Amino acid sequence: MGKGILNMLKSKKELIPLAGILSLAAAGAFSFCLYSLFSKSDVIIHKIGSSEPWETIDPAKPQKLVTINQQWQPIEELEKVKKLTK
Repeated sequence: MGKGILNMLKSKKELIPLAGILSLAAAGAFSFCLYSLFSKSDVIIHKIGSSEPWETIDPAKPQKLVTINQQWQPIEELEKVKKLTK
């Protein structure tokens, strides 16, 4: 099958940019999935251990890929409730 694709790209050179763009998009999507899996604290594969991983997220650490001018300050009422439930 690989030989057929290469022969087709050699004979129809106008398809080379399309194949390149699709390959780049697939590689980017795959790499973002790996990035999310290993660096995001709310992404889980197995539910072994904590079934609610969002309970252990550090609110001071940004969770978005790009964060602009975010300043986190704890809310006193929520901190009191959090201490009471522990």
